[in-house]
Amino acid sequence: DNEGRFITTGLWAWSRHPGTDNLAATRGRRVAQPQKDKNMTTWVLVADNARARFFAAEKAASPLSELRDLAYPEARLHEGDLVTDKGGRDRNSSTGGAHGLGTESAHKHDGADRFAQQVCDELESARTGGQFEKLYVVAAPTFLGLLRKHQSAALRQLVAGEVDKNLSTKDPATIRKQLPDFL
Repeated sequence: DNEGRFITTGLWAWSRHPGTDNLAATRGRRVAQPQKDKNMTTWVLVADNARARFFAAEKAASPLSELRDLAYPEARLHEGDLVTDKGGRDRNSSTGGAHGLGTESAHKHDGADRFAQQVCDELESARTGGQFEKLYVVAAPTFLGLLRKHQSAALRQLVAGEVDKNLSTKDPATIRKQLPDFL
């Protein structure tokens, strides 16, 4: 059985990947031997526009353990608490009425966008540090869109699944039930 072993022919080193018939060739250097018993760490991000919780599962069927919790308390404030000025007003000459100008929730959306960037920066840092090999994202639908916007291509490749529900305040057992049986 040559599974996970090196086959050397001249200047070429061939490595058979476990469980496949694929051979990888490298010239002039040895390929690292695959480890059969390596635990694949899976992370689960559970987030909304005010909170992001990072969980890990060491094995495919193991429960979630919380690693860290990021908070963005400004997201819970009312729009009036975030801005000091009222929006402008405009008069419609044909109807004689007036209406407000400006976007009503622009500041909240900008804050959520910045928080999504911060969450993705945390994930990117963990990805480059080799802290996880697979990621599941559970997020409120609008925040999920913001997270997708800020994910790097390399991070997107590690996303194994997404759940568009707001479970950021739920306990780990409830969150785990929303994910596949084997992560």
